[in-house]
Amino acid sequence: MSMQTGRRVGVAFVGMGGAVATTAIAGIEMIKSGSNRLDGLPLAGLSVQGMTDYKDLVFGGWDLNGDDLASAATGHGVLTKQDIENGAQVLKGITPWPAVGSAKFCKNIEGGNRIVAKDHRETVSIIAKDLKRFREESNLDEVVVVNLASTERWPDLTAAVLNSTDAFEKGLDTDDESISPAMLYAYAAIKSGVPYANFTPSVAADVPALLNLAKELGVPVAGKDGKTGQTMMKTVLAPALKARALHVDGWFSTNILGNRDGLALNDPSSLQSKINTKGTVLDSILGYPVEDHLVHIHYYRPRGDDKEAWDNIDVTGFMGQRMQIKVNFLCKDSILAAPLVIEIARVLDLAKQRGDSGAQEQLSTFFKAPMVKNGAGPVHDFGKQQKMLLDWLGVN
Repeated sequence: MSMQTGRRVGVAFVGMGGAVATTAIAGIEMIKSGSNRLDGLPLAGLSVQGMTDYKDLVFGGWDLNGDDLASAATGHGVLTKQDIENGAQVLKGITPWPAVGSAKFCKNIEGGNRIVAKDHRETVSIIAKDLKRFREESNLDEVVVVNLASTERWPDLTAAVLNSTDAFEKGLDTDDESISPAMLYAYAAIKSGVPYANFTPSVAADVPALLNLAKELGVPVAGKDGKTGQTMMKTVLAPALKARALHVDGWFSTNILGNRDGLALNDPSSLQSKINTKGTVLDSILGYPVEDHLVHIHYYRPRGDDKEAWDNIDVTGFMGQRMQIKVNFLCKDSILAAPLVIEIARVLDLAKQRGDSGAQEQLSTFFKAPMVKNGAGPVHDFGKQQKMLLDWLGVN
């Protein structure tokens, strides 16, 4: 466990009623009520000076669905009725704050629990007030924002408004349509001095306008797109294949899932955002382009949160002999993601205490498309990423 600090840290989720957020909250509430099951929490066994204890985390957040979290969790089907009764009863008393919605950026996700604002500028002011109220009412030492909302379509990254802080500020006043909901949350957090993590494939704090603002204001930011299942396996296997000089001729990946994330990805423009983040890891690890690297994601409702990922890897070995590796990972999407989200929040709080600002590369192990400080490409090799995190934590 972490060394006790008594620091109360609030985690404000964008998409608080979603499967990942409700699972994270329920898991921590069970720990608070006496469960000693810390399986799946990657940093649970480490003693790190200044890191907040799991029991000192407090939760709030926004969602387009205004249902209380127990109803939302029941609908997702990740937690059993017994889970919700045993230690996670607190979910019944939590309802999300009104959220930002945009059919332009996320076609398949709707809800009536919306922020009513005349423009972007008023919207960010409401988000900032929510953060301030959360800090005061829950008597928090720090707040961290984590984006768990549904995947948005890819914006035009060349738009001037996304490339300089001044232009972004003007874009808030003119309601510029290049600015997405994810960016509004990121901006509000950064301006409030609140660390921000993007666990989705959506473009947010990684646009130059916001990354520069985070550096300037001394705010740590991290992202993007949580690395939970198939891509995690890729970043473990690819370095081993490289070390054995087995040439990867092709890597075919396909996924089926039926949760709200899957429904959002049923929209081709949101799906493209996800494929953009999943598809970049192999070439950088192997050091050559894998021409036949195919990634498919399919929404298949009967599966719910139980995701299945298949990988077929074609390799060439000594004397040109061809071989195949097949991986079938039957995973529970939110059970893999929720602990990572909790650890990201704890590390971001620690980064703020240490005075670190801008992109937090030490969190690369948790992301498919890690943000980096210096413009160079990110490290994707899982072993190297783990070492980077442990070195930063000071436990090696």
